[in-house]
Amino acid sequence: MIESLIKFSLRNRLLVLLVAAGLFAWGVYSVQTSKIDAIPDLSENQVIVFTEWMGRSPQIIEDQITYPLVTNLQGLPQVKYVRATSMFGMSFVYVIFNDDTDVYWARERVLERLNYAARLLPGGVSPTLGPDGTGVGHILWYTLDAPGMDLGEQRAVQDWYVKFGLQNVPGVAEIASFGGFQKQYQVTLDPNKLTYYSLSVPQVIGAIRANNNEAGGRKFELSGIGYIIKTTGYLQSVEQIQQIPLKTENSVPVRVADVATVQMTGETRLGIFDLNGEGEAVGGIVVMRYGENADEVIGNVKKKMAEVAKGLPEGVKFNVVYDRSGLIKESVDSITHTLVEEMIVVSLVVILFLLHWRSAVSIIIQIPITIATSFILLNAFDISSNIMSLTGIALAIGVIVDNGIIMAENAYKNLAIRQAELTGQQRTQPQPPTINGYQPIANGQTNRPVRPQQRT
Repeated sequence: MIESLIKFSLRNRLLVLLVAAGLFAWGVYSVQTSKIDAIPDLSENQVIVFTEWMGRSPQIIEDQITYPLVTNLQGLPQVKYVRATSMFGMSFVYVIFNDDTDVYWARERVLERLNYAARLLPGGVSPTLGPDGTGVGHILWYTLDAPGMDLGEQRAVQDWYVKFGLQNVPGVAEIASFGGFQKQYQVTLDPNKLTYYSLSVPQVIGAIRANNNEAGGRKFELSGIGYIIKTTGYLQSVEQIQQIPLKTENSVPVRVADVATVQMTGETRLGIFDLNGEGEAVGGIVVMRYGENADEVIGNVKKKMAEVAKGLPEGVKFNVVYDRSGLIKESVDSITHTLVEEMIVVSLVVILFLLHWRSAVSIIIQIPITIATSFILLNAFDISSNIMSLTGIALAIGVIVDNGIIMAENAYKNLAIRQAELTGQQRTQPQPPTINGYQPIANGQTNRPVRPQQRT
């Protein structure tokens, strides 16, 4: 088969050159469209199920949330195994699928099973799916540089403005906020006053929940104009919560302020974010979606950050604390320089040892064509251009050149043997007789001198 292929290539040189030129052009296009990242994504194909039930101990979370979810998610198709972690107030279930399973198909299967498993959980508990990212999806971290603004205001700017703006960038799975305080109304009950007024905690919770609501009315027309009736009942201040009535005692209403202390404060935190030992900071983590181009997504996020910065309060700006694009650029540049150096060195060595420019060109031209063609395969198998893949290409240059050198040497050897055989045949071939240095010619033609044979 190889001999037939070689014969076909020798007889159709123009076709071979056109195919090589086409592969090289396709390879150049593949280089430009290849996904670029610093490190390969070797994380498992997993779907994360997150459930929050604040205030409960890890043992209760394990018994009432984690165990029912794990037992119901184990029967999914193409699942290798299910892992879980229970901690204070939170449960994490990791469903690991086979490597060739489509991640979005896996998320659909998990979501279908969660609709059934949710009825086994306590009331008010709702499990949710984690972002469609991977373990190496954290591509950019940033903080808000806001001198003079308290941490609660910074977190509000992050959650209600910056986060929504950056989530619209293509390829971003999630903007995870960190640091600061999440503002909330906190009602601290006094047990002695509850006992005095014969009230229970559920009664207070129910009264506050019932008074934090809006009710719709109806629409009526008057003089050709339509009016919509509604009631505005959402709580907007601490004072409104304090004035909520709980019951009536001797025609006197008992309010929330009579049994509790109401204040605006931050949600209980499980940790803090400190920046360079200079104090707490507020910011976010950009999580890249599965299978996206990290370098392209980072560039789009930075462009969006420049647009979002125009709407920030005066004096507030972004401070990028981690940016993978720098590592990507350094890694790709290092490997690219290595590839260029190897190509130059190999080309010089081939020319020096063969001392035949046509053979050297035929070998050297294989290097760029083969490297460009390798990017076609990288894109076909959805492999990014990273340190591992580019290093493999650099190591393969020696194998590429060895093949051409072996073929050239083999051709030289066979041509030399063939030339020696032809020369030997010419030396041993008998010569026609001559008369006085002239060779007789038949049919009465004039004799002509015989030219001595030139030895090669």
